[in-house]
Amino acid sequence: MILAFKIFVNVLIVGLFLYSKLLPHQDKLNKPYKSAFNFFQSIFQPVLSLLKSLIKPFQVGQGLAVDMTQIALLILLLLLNNYL
Repeated sequence: MILAFKIFVNVLIVGLFLYSKLLPHQDKLNKPYKSAFNFFQSIFQPVLSLLKSLIKPFQVGQGLAVDMTQIALLILLLLLNNYL
């Protein structure tokens, strides 16, 4: 049971990486990739929206800020994977 959960968390980590890379190009995806993208989007979009209301962007320069929600979610998933 724990092994299956760890595998699922690893899939979510890879999915988060691909989601963040493909988000700007989602309209250009082929049909099979679009359905996989939509699956991960249905998982990550509500979580990231919630985190966005709790975590403000990190200022890294004048007029330049980094959205920390994906990093916070990645850290949470890595902690889950490490401690379970």
